[in-house]
Amino acid sequence: MRRLFPVTDQTATNDRGGRPPGAPGEGGGAAADREWSLDELADAYAYPEPGPGEPRPWLRANMVSTLDGAAQHDGRSQPISTATDMRIFGMLRGLADVVVVGAETVRLEGYRPARARAEFAGRREAAGQGPAPAVAVVTASLDLDFSLPLYTSPLVPTLLLTGAAAAPDRIAAAQKAGAQVVIAGDGMGVDPARAVEALAGLGHTRLLTEGGPRLLGQFVASGVLDELCLTVSPMLTVGDAQRIAGGPSIAVPRRFALASLLEEEGFLFARYRRP
Repeated sequence: MRRLFPVTDQTATNDRGGRPPGAPGEGGGAAADREWSLDELADAYAYPEPGPGEPRPWLRANMVSTLDGAAQHDGRSQPISTATDMRIFGMLRGLADVVVVGAETVRLEGYRPARARAEFAGRREAAGQGPAPAVAVVTASLDLDFSLPLYTSPLVPTLLLTGAAAAPDRIAAAQKAGAQVVIAGDGMGVDPARAVEALAGLGHTRLLTEGGPRLLGQFVASGVLDELCLTVSPMLTVGDAQRIAGGPSIAVPRRFALASLLEEEGFLFARYRRP
């Protein structure tokens, strides 16, 4: 993996002859292109330090897209991913308080509870976090299989974000299975801004959403997305797969600023932040 941005002493062009540091004859070896440790990745993707007073929630998304804009192939993201992408996927979970995901993505991707990882134990303890992030499922209907491990045996209780008009029997079934129901909307659906506020009210300020596209589109349209971690896969799939964000277009496109860019074997790992 190589860091392409921000420019550092390893990425800047050397003044002598225009060769990058690490090129033969420059004394740098191959240090600029190597496997990064989890600690290095975690430092590179660290959440912003909270300011004084009440910490503000920070919502980041993690998505993968092909060169022609497909967020999935055959309905799943795994075929367009890579081992390093999955490593970053796990590392981002290791930094988060809660993973926010749409109900349809839970069904399609076969979501399971987040697990505790020894590599992140010290970092999470120092940040005042539990052993693993909670999973928060955004669902209007609560039409979910509550017999699955995501609800019956998570390390920390799974959260269900739903609206005030959700069916009482489905709420009761969710609570019986061990899930925690959080009301974040006045009607059947969930208001994205209220979802962020509700999670922050539970002490979850390091937020990570893994989609799907419709949920990410709602966060973008509501103006509550702070950061996008985007893996660009060097693949072309054609077809009619969804983009990383879906839903009605917004009046004025949201512009984000590039915060960092890594590369490995043609895959680009970008971070964009809201200015």
